[in-house]
Amino acid sequence: MPATRPSVAEDILKLKASGLVTVIMDLEDAIGDGEVDFAEESIVRHLAFLSAYADNEPELRNSLPLLFVRVRNPEQLQQLIFRLGTLITMLTGFVFPKFTLENGVEYFEAIADYNSSRSYSAPVLYGMPILESAPVIYRESRLDTLLGIRDLLGEYREYVLNVRIGATDFSSLFGLRRSPDISIYDLTPIRDCISDIINVFGRVEEGYVVSGPVWEYFANKGHRVLRPQLRQTPFEDTYGKQGREIRNHYITSAMDGLFREVLLDKENGIVGKTIIHPSHLRPVQAMYTVMHEEYVDALSIVESNDGSRGVFKSEYYNKMNEIKPHLNWAKRVLLRSQIYGVLHEQQHFVGLLPENEYTHV
Repeated sequence: MPATRPSVAEDILKLKASGLVTVIMDLEDAIGDGEVDFAEESIVRHLAFLSAYADNEPELRNSLPLLFVRVRNPEQLQQLIFRLGTLITMLTGFVFPKFTLENGVEYFEAIADYNSSRSYSAPVLYGMPILESAPVIYRESRLDTLLGIRDLLGEYREYVLNVRIGATDFSSLFGLRRSPDISIYDLTPIRDCISDIINVFGRVEEGYVVSGPVWEYFANKGHRVLRPQLRQTPFEDTYGKQGREIRNHYITSAMDGLFREVLLDKENGIVGKTIIHPSHLRPVQAMYTVMHEEYVDALSIVESNDGSRGVFKSEYYNKMNEIKPHLNWAKRVLLRSQIYGVLHEQQHFVGLLPENEYTHV
């Protein structure tokens, strides 16, 4: 959310009941260059409001979403840490845009300095770098830059929650913008860069969480070029005839593209997605919920990892599960199941989209 948005604190309290678990109050691209002072004042005001709410409703303090601030540069980060005083304990961390080797040290040094001097009762402050700068995507500098950033983050590993991909800034460097008909993976310069980011940070031994880029659309006012790929069956199985109407809503609001992109994110090992509109919240959460088939496969693979056999038939009788090559996948699925939950064996992700939600977007 832009930090200048007057209702940030109220919106956070309203949306937490809909599954909102993380909020980033933005001081960077979502506000104008002439709004910085007002935006910083707004951050203080929003956090003071939420702090008072938590003090008055102590049992609800732990139900507040994780709060982050996206800053513009290391200097602003240092100033905010000082300016917020005790209010900084309301934050889980800061987001670092256009993260590079040059500014990255300053960003994480400020985080490390704060954590080394904080009181014992104060929570740890974390950092989330966004990979979206030219040295990351330009081919001639990409590999050296990514490996350098990996080494840098390794020095501050305990403070790195995830590595985010800023595909909008990447696209801007080539004068590109994906249409609602296609995914970010269809823009070849961006796809190639995402592939290398996953290759460097998505390895099992690295242990980083890589989160997906923003889907920009929440309404489709133009004419479609490509045929929708959102199948009708899951909607009809869940909601009967009304399922067609719900499906049509998601298609006409360009949300079927969001479903497809989240599916591609998941298949490529990306977990989580930055969203910029409330209507995106439930679809993203629903898509990351673990399917029953995935869960039983993963559980049986992990439980069978005792050397007694190497391969066995899935409980769904539709595939072979090989323990050694599928073990890392299975562990990741079980970890995701602890966060997002598991669908009933007769349910699709569609069942997590409220029947009447499409009337409120």
